Amino acid sequence: MSMSTTTSTTDVIRIENVSKRFVLHKDKSLKERLVNFGRSRAHKDDFWALRDVDFSIQSGTSVGLVGANGSGKSTLLKAIGGIITPTTGQVLRRGRLAALLELGAGFHPDLTGRENVYLNAAILGLTHDQVDGYFDSIVEFSEIGGFIDTQVKFYSSGMYVRLAFAIAVHVDPDILLVDEVLAVGDEPFQKKCMDKIAEFQREGRTIVFVSHSAEQIMALCDRVVVLQHGNVVFDGDTEPGIAALRRSFDH
Repeated sequence: MSMSTTTSTTDVIRIENVSKRFVLHKDKSLKERLVNFGRSRAHKDDFWALRDVDFSIQSGTSVGLVGANGSGKSTLLKAIGGIITPTTGQVLRRGRLAALLELGAGFHPDLTGRENVYLNAAILGLTHDQVDGYFDSIVEFSEIGGFIDTQVKFYSSGMYVRLAFAIAVHVDPDILLVDEVLAVGDEPFQKKCMDKIAEFQREGRTIVFVSHSAEQIMALCDRVVVLQHGNVVFDGDTEPGIAALRRSFDH
C-alpha cells in the first residue's frame, strides 16, 4: 500500500487505528461444525489480537516490538508486512520492504533453493539480471553450499533461515522486518546476521524487530513498543521500554 501524501516525509510506516480480530472455533470436529453451521455464535469466540494500534515509524529508526506470548507483536509485524489484513484501520508503507517472518514463509517447498532465490527476489521487485548479480553473494552469505540445488522441503530449519535472511538482506530493502527467526541459526550465523542488521542501521535503513531477547533489543533498537493483550502500553526509548516489558509480564 502506498504512503498517503499527507504523511510526513520522514515516516516510512504509518499504522492507523489498526485492530485485528480472529474467530476461534470451539467445535471439536468437522461434523459438529457442520451440524452447528448457521446457528448461533455460541460455538465461536472472537479474539482481538490487536486493538486500535496507532503510531508511525520514521526512516532510519530501529523499532523493537515486544510483549508476552499472545500480546499481538507478531500479528502487528505481519500487518506491517502485508501478510495479514487488519479488521479495522490501515497500514501505509513507503519503500521496498523485505520481511523475515514465519520460518520458510514465501518459500515454495517443491522448488530448489536456487529457484526460490529467483522467485522471492522477483516478488520483492528485482529483475532476473539483478538477481544474477546478487546470486553468488546470497549463496555465500547463506553458507548452504551445494544444497542450493536441493528442494527446500528437505532443508533443516537452520538452512531455511540462512537462505531467507541472505535473500532479504541482498534485495536492497528500505525496511527490514525480522521476527524471532535469528533464534534458529547457530551462534556464528546469528552474529553475522546481527552485524548485517547493524550495517543496515548505519546506512539509514529502517528495522522493525520482534524478539524475546532483551539483550538483542537493547543492542539493536533505539525505540521500543510494548504490546499487552493487543494494546500498546509503552512507546519510547529502549531502556524504559525493557522495564515496561518486564512490568507487562506481571499483568
